[in-house]
Amino acid sequence: MSKANSSQLLYQIGLTMLPGVGSILAKNLLAYCGSPEAVFKTSKAKLLKIPAIGEERAEAIAKADVLTDAEKELKFIEDFKITPLFFTDEEYPRRLKQLADSPLLLFYKGNADLNAERMVAIVGTRKATEYGKEATRKLVSELAAHDVVVVSGLAYGIDVAAHNAALENNLKTIGVLGHGLNTIYPSQHTAVAKKMVTQGGLLTEYKSVDEMRLHNFPERNRIVAGISDAVIVMESPTKGGAVLTANIANSYNKDVFAYPGRTIDKTSCGCNFLIKTFKAGLIENAHDFLEAMHWSKAGDAAKSQKQQRQLTFALTEDEQKIYTLLSEKPELEIDKLVALSAMNSSALAGTLLEMEMNGIIVSLPGKRYKLI
Repeated sequence: MSKANSSQLLYQIGLTMLPGVGSILAKNLLAYCGSPEAVFKTSKAKLLKIPAIGEERAEAIAKADVLTDAEKELKFIEDFKITPLFFTDEEYPRRLKQLADSPLLLFYKGNADLNAERMVAIVGTRKATEYGKEATRKLVSELAAHDVVVVSGLAYGIDVAAHNAALENNLKTIGVLGHGLNTIYPSQHTAVAKKMVTQGGLLTEYKSVDEMRLHNFPERNRIVAGISDAVIVMESPTKGGAVLTANIANSYNKDVFAYPGRTIDKTSCGCNFLIKTFKAGLIENAHDFLEAMHWSKAGDAAKSQKQQRQLTFALTEDEQKIYTLLSEKPELEIDKLVALSAMNSSALAGTLLEMEMNGIIVSLPGKRYKLI
């Protein structure tokens, strides 16, 4: 890491350590101050002019002495070859970047692309039954031919079953942790975590100096949902982390699916509830999921053939521009389309709607688009 990059990262880490400043407020500070370093050099008087800061918080920020601790974290990152991902970095997960509560800074160790074309979260209860674990193994094995990255939380039960199944089927798998990369919890999953670093990765918003707290784990569920295209709940009681993840995914306009179970099984009550209340689509196998996501091989072949044919109707100039951009990339989020097309957002939205109605493109979770 160069000296300049190291200095920049120091202030980025420091920004996450400011008292009373969460990711949303930190982004607000950056918007007004211009850079993490500038935040630390902005006077209290100027901080007071920033919305939602206030007298008490402005004074705390101005007096904050967090860079010494940030230096310790920086050394940990360098010593253990951890990849820091600031939310303005190109490598930062694009699915997560567009969410208001996305972490300001992520820490990553692994080799999987966090912006892979297809990413699915598979979650469930820690007290999984043999049915749930076997259904998870079968689902992942059926997904193996479709180059899907499997995301979960490295917890007991369904989570670790999903990770292990991905490893066995040579799929990349990412574990989102509720603690820093200086430890693995539960410790029984250390061996699995080591394999994942070479065939996927470990991702967290927590620093090595952060205390492991119970509320970290529900918080990390927003990252599980946020970096994925869809969430599949395999087994879950009505209340639990998996149902929470499904609800978060729904709030992000992600696709959510659940495996049904017997009404007398507590481990299936959450799945049945999600399906019954239309918060999740019912699936029984990978085929159901792939069809719902338009990820089936038949769909891929049809798409390829359709792209090779000329359109049988005339495109407008704006539609041709969008068609060309989507022909060059598998899919693009709306922010990228705005930037690449040089169209204003309202005109682009109208063009995308027209193209979708004409069966030229399809909208994906997270305001992304691709050619049909």
